[in-house]
Amino acid sequence: MDQRVLAVDRVARVVKGGRRFRFRALVCLGDKQGSVGVGSAKGADVTSAITKAVAIARKNMIKVSLKGTTLPHEVQAKVGGAKILIKPAPEGTGLIAGSVVREILDALGVANAVTKSLGNNNKTNASYACIEALQSLVPENKWVTASSKSTPKKETK
Repeated sequence: MDQRVLAVDRVARVVKGGRRFRFRALVCLGDKQGSVGVGSAKGADVTSAITKAVAIARKNMIKVSLKGTTLPHEVQAKVGGAKILIKPAPEGTGLIAGSVVREILDALGVANAVTKSLGNNNKTNASYACIEALQSLVPENKWVTASSKSTPKKETK
């Protein structure tokens, strides 16, 4: 499994005596063969936060059907203010993506795709929007074409 730390933030809880600090980690796991997962967790120190996030990412793994080294079709998703658009690209284009989306698609095994992050660039929301977009992919063999759709015939009396 390919493990990547997407973000580590220091977060604070205000108590009577002052602030109590913890760390939040955002982690991506992938096998470069069509499986990827994202997890976020907090811990007293960075290593415990990353360990917890990896366990959560492992539980949240999804399987995506790829078309060679790219995606079968264009997808988009929105989580919070982050909107992610992912388009397939021909061989040789490379992975054109920013920040967390590049890491997630690389861990998934996508080598040729074009992405655009619209709206908010919050790393957590962008990563979850990317996963949501990937979940909405439909494999090419399950596409419904206009010729294969059967329209119900109206009965005339």
